[in-house]
Amino acid sequence: MSVEVIPVDGLPEVRPGDDLASMLEEPLRALGARSGDVVVVTQKIVSKAEGRVVPDGDRAAWVERETERVVARRGDLTIAATRHGFVCANAGVDASNVDGGGLTLLPIDPDGSAERIRSALAGSLAIEDLGVVVTDTFGRAWREGVINVAIGVAGIPALIDLRGAPDHTGLVMGKAAGVPAALVRGVATGGAPPGSGADLVRGAQDDLFRESPLQALHARRTIRSFAPGPVPREALEEAIRAACTAPAPHHTRPWRFSVLVSAPAKRGLLAAIADAWRADLRGDATPEDVIARRIANSDAVLGQAPVLIVPWVSFSGSHPYGDAERSHAEQEMFLLSGGAAIQNLLLALHAQGIASCWISSTLFCQEESRAVLDMDDTWFALGSIACGRMPEGGAERPRPPIDLTAFVRFD
Repeated sequence: MSVEVIPVDGLPEVRPGDDLASMLEEPLRALGARSGDVVVVTQKIVSKAEGRVVPDGDRAAWVERETERVVARRGDLTIAATRHGFVCANAGVDASNVDGGGLTLLPIDPDGSAERIRSALAGSLAIEDLGVVVTDTFGRAWREGVINVAIGVAGIPALIDLRGAPDHTGLVMGKAAGVPAALVRGVATGGAPPGSGADLVRGAQDDLFRESPLQALHARRTIRSFAPGPVPREALEEAIRAACTAPAPHHTRPWRFSVLVSAPAKRGLLAAIADAWRADLRGDATPEDVIARRIANSDAVLGQAPVLIVPWVSFSGSHPYGDAERSHAEQEMFLLSGGAAIQNLLLALHAQGIASCWISSTLFCQEESRAVLDMDDTWFALGSIACGRMPEGGAERPRPPIDLTAFVRFD
């Protein structure tokens, strides 16, 4: 069995309101279209003909409008499930090949579009057994490049179940046909240099599907050294959005985050921390050489981090009680909420390939931290998070094994 792919040349620019089947009729007749053929048309011309073209002034808004569910997001790239059930980049909103500018949206009903084209062509060309496939280009998880996929099908099976049957109806290289090789002729490369299979593997820094959510919980590590380079602001903003989804008491969001990216801001905080720590250690009669060593160890992490984030929690939304026990429990509830927000933040950084570690630092110098970061006394600092680009190799040491018998009891 062999497959022949024949281009349909000579189609004019498709515009909203055009009858696509009529435009295809004569070119297909000239090519000798016959029973058993399948006409493949791109989503772009179907969307144009159906008027699914919108102004390109606010692409993000159109992506949000066409999105049923966000699967993954990084910067201005959103991998979204559409109302059709497709999972694709930016919900199929595309600016390429649109004459005069604008954006194309996916057809409202791609299967219906395919059937209307099939029915019209079958009648005008007097072909009973005719298939139509509407295609779009999708990226692939874990692989570079794009492939054509069917988003609308009419007149032919969309899926053939070959389980339990010999694969005698496959393409050229059928599994049961005894044909382990084929010759592909006429492939145009545009003069690109030879490549390798390794070129197709998507790099970790660009991989939005590197781990499942459950695996990410296990894979996140405390990392105290960072590769050179800045942390993208959009990655920090996305992490803080994730932090703000943590469980919170009394329908509050009792958190704030001071994000320090400039050298003067980081130096100011670290100097305040060091002064407070030095005074405390001297009050404990700690030897000067030990004080210097401990401060240097802290600076080795916080001082070289590209970004420092100080999380804060406020107890102002807590309920008043007349006894100490319930008042203490109320405060603990807010502290636990702050811890959940910190964990969300660390996980969101990890999900975006950003290394991080939480250090207690500002917990021990509340007044100094408030003063240097311009926070009033209703806010309580919850340590510091150092973050930066992931170093080569990730965490230096493996995580110790977890013996569940030490942590859980089922009754």
